[in-house]
Amino acid sequence: MAIVYLSLGSNLGDRIGHLQQATSLIGAIPEVSIVSTSSFYESEPWCMESENWFVNAIIQISTSLKPEELLKECQRIELQLGRKRDSAKGYVDRTIDIDILFYDNLIFNSPELTIPHKFFHKRAFLLVPMLEIAQDFVHPLFNKNISEIYEDLENPEMVCLYGTRI
Repeated sequence: MAIVYLSLGSNLGDRIGHLQQATSLIGAIPEVSIVSTSSFYESEPWCMESENWFVNAIIQISTSLKPEELLKECQRIELQLGRKRDSAKGYVDRTIDIDILFYDNLIFNSPELTIPHKFFHKRAFLLVPMLEIAQDFVHPLFNKNISEIYEDLENPEMVCLYGTRI
């Protein structure tokens, strides 16, 4: 079984409810077991114009699914929870976003999926909840644990904006 970290985010509708539903649906996948979940954190939109703040969380799972199979399951759940994709617009408001951050120590690149997540180390809204559940996890590309990556954030004063626990 692989240990995988997923990020969950929502900035439309019942944001907390969407994260709770996504977690339940992920846990209902026969090949998945939820190991740990972070608290929910509220954060400003990152690299997009929106009045709607996000609620974010990280969940740790164990799974026998391969990365691309897990991606399909995550996208199925996003669709089930009302996610509408528009790749022409870039980042847009969404009911739910589920990203695979890490899959064991795998380094994986395909047109549909990059593991580890390519912006993880730049996003306090991912680092803060990850610190809560896996501060000693070592990033396979940077060979630094989550605490060290957090300390290396380019703009650490932004952390207080992203670290609001709800």
